[in-house]
Amino acid sequence: MSTTADLVTALKKELKTAQMTYADLATKLGVAESSVKRMLAKGDMPLSRVDAICRALKLDFAELARRVADAQPLLAELTQQQEQAVVADKKLLLVAICVLSQWTLEQITTHYRLSEAECITCLAQLDRIGIIELRPLNRYRLKLAKAFRWRPHGPVMQFFREDVVLDYYSGGFDGPGEGLLLVHGSVSRSLAPLFLERLQRVAQDFAQQHLADQKLPEEAREAYTLVLGMRRWEFAAFTALRR
Repeated sequence: MSTTADLVTALKKELKTAQMTYADLATKLGVAESSVKRMLAKGDMPLSRVDAICRALKLDFAELARRVADAQPLLAELTQQQEQAVVADKKLLLVAICVLSQWTLEQITTHYRLSEAECITCLAQLDRIGIIELRPLNRYRLKLAKAFRWRPHGPVMQFFREDVVLDYYSGGFDGPGEGLLLVHGSVSRSLAPLFLERLQRVAQDFAQQHLADQKLPEEAREAYTLVLGMRRWEFAAFTALRR
């Protein structure tokens, strides 16, 4: 959630970009330089004054608000309540997965049996939950970090374990660009985190390539799902045979 402090920080940044001093701004506003310094130090000013500063900077207030929103820290993980809200409605979960892939409204309604009105309703819900910032013309800004992950024991991963795992692994993994690797071994505890970091980099590379390839025609792209995991584990049936 953006604050007054964020707004003042954005105004100061715009002043610096425009190479406008406090004295210059004071002249344009018709006030003393000390008043400008006090306003920007305390952040105590009415919206009419913010609007006047925007006019002095030749900056639209809506654009300033967008820049403040863009500067907000991105989420690496949702709360339990946020995930619960997403997974409670399967259509909402579908749209959430689509926005994680930066799909447009048109792409979602073209690929799935969702009307435009249903999809817009879902986007509005995701905005209220905090996953996206919905913008004019049904565009949106994703508020999740590149390193975002679902909570390991949260509602979404629980849904994945109960309803998705068997469906995903029922495939043969023998098509073009497909593969399934199962590797077991004992390695140094100090090295295990390094392997996990490599897996995380692979996931980030996959996500970045997805974004880069959005400029390609749809017939040149194929939908893939990458699942990466690493944990201390032994099959329970094998554990039962241990001496």
